[in-house]
Amino acid sequence: MHTIEKSLIERILTARVYDVAIETPLDKARNLSERLNNHVHLKREDLQPVFSFKIRGAFNKLFHLSEAERSKGVVAASAGNHAQGIALAGSTLGIETTIVMPTVTPDIKIKAVQAFGGKAIIQGDSFDEAYAYARELEEKQGMVFAHPFDDFDVIAGQGTIGMEILRQHPTPPDAIFIAIGGGGLISGVGSYIKYLYPNTKIIGVEHEEAPTMYMALKEGKRVILPKVGTFADGTAVKQVGEKTFEIARHIVDEVILVSTDETCAAIKDVFEDTRTLLEPAGALGVAGLKKYITEHNWQNKDVVTITCGANINFDRMRHVAERAELGEGREVLLAVTIPEHPGSFRQFCRSIGSRSISEFNYRHSDSHQAQVFAGVKISGGQTERENLLNDLQAQNYSFIDMSNNEVAKIHLRYMVGGHGQGVENELLYRFMFPERPGALLHFLTSMGEGWDISLFHYRNHGSDFGRVLVGMQVPPDEREQFSEFLDNLGYTYWDETNNPAYLQFLG
Repeated sequence: MHTIEKSLIERILTARVYDVAIETPLDKARNLSERLNNHVHLKREDLQPVFSFKIRGAFNKLFHLSEAERSKGVVAASAGNHAQGIALAGSTLGIETTIVMPTVTPDIKIKAVQAFGGKAIIQGDSFDEAYAYARELEEKQGMVFAHPFDDFDVIAGQGTIGMEILRQHPTPPDAIFIAIGGGGLISGVGSYIKYLYPNTKIIGVEHEEAPTMYMALKEGKRVILPKVGTFADGTAVKQVGEKTFEIARHIVDEVILVSTDETCAAIKDVFEDTRTLLEPAGALGVAGLKKYITEHNWQNKDVVTITCGANINFDRMRHVAERAELGEGREVLLAVTIPEHPGSFRQFCRSIGSRSISEFNYRHSDSHQAQVFAGVKISGGQTERENLLNDLQAQNYSFIDMSNNEVAKIHLRYMVGGHGQGVENELLYRFMFPERPGALLHFLTSMGEGWDISLFHYRNHGSDFGRVLVGMQVPPDEREQFSEFLDNLGYTYWDETNNPAYLQFLG
């Protein structure tokens, strides 16, 4: 056995968590089990007092501080669940806690920290900036820093989940699917499970836009990702911890990646089984479980996943509901060209058959043909999707499947309009704007005065970043200057000028 793993097992066995945490149930997901033809169990960490497993590691960390360390106070950096765990642990143990939170942190999480007795300091536009400021406070004021994941006491606290799973499950599970951010959860739970049952697979799950542990294990060393997506913000970490990586190398069998749509579908699955709404990071394990079982054609296996957080913003629910159907393969988005004459819409609907149409957007193109953007409901599965596309092809429709097109899914389906008449030299770009005051003004004041905005679409999804689609008229001889503007802007962007969704409907 690896030396770190052995000492960690001792820490897990002696961890102190139940002063504030509860032993959460291991519930069978009946709907999911039936659909997947496997025995699926959910370890309900979303039922903790802070709606996340983080309270375990936070309390264990603070409990094991010496009296001298407690008197100095504790500082942490977090945009959510770790912050609430530290605040509650501190108030329970009589320790002053200060949590540095970035400006993009939703008010609901700031208020939760304050309600649990923590002092919230809003500093920096990102977690990295908040983290740096927290380390400054640690040094200048002599406070104790509570790392969100790369700390053995924190890891051991999370490992108590593994102890509970093995007590609650009658036999060793075939596999446990665990979400990964910095790696604290999978290091603790995975170490305990592997110690007793080495044949149980420990499978990590990450969002495809934040494959931190996936890349680290692939490269054989920790890597720093240049950027991470923030949809699953609770696991949006650019680099895993030193300790967690060393542990993961020995106990993690595999890491798989899931998409936003797959995550949204998993949130819906858990809601249908439990009537609980998970946050995206909390549903990663379920999404990975579904994907792995399908790809490996598993049948009648005993599988467990941890529903590790339910701190979802109300504003995000709309986005989750919209993407869940696509993630489950129950909706197809189509751009279809139909003849412009009476009865053509009726004929197109007939070609869809008995399938329901979830949306139908039309814009007159010319006197000969029309462009239709349609959402079509299917029962799920690749076979029915292929049948639908084959039916349209058999009737000589020209179409594009937009189901995996981000511009179509995020922007096009909500826009009214069509091709820009008289618009010349238009470029189309998709941006991620930080959700903070002045972000749009910074964009407008940074761009050249001679460039007209010919298209602008923004939609708030309740996350740290707003998604913006912008069309700008830039003469060819100013393209180099425009490229400099993009590089100096500081916002993440994508060139969508040649995107088929734009060319067919808006260009």
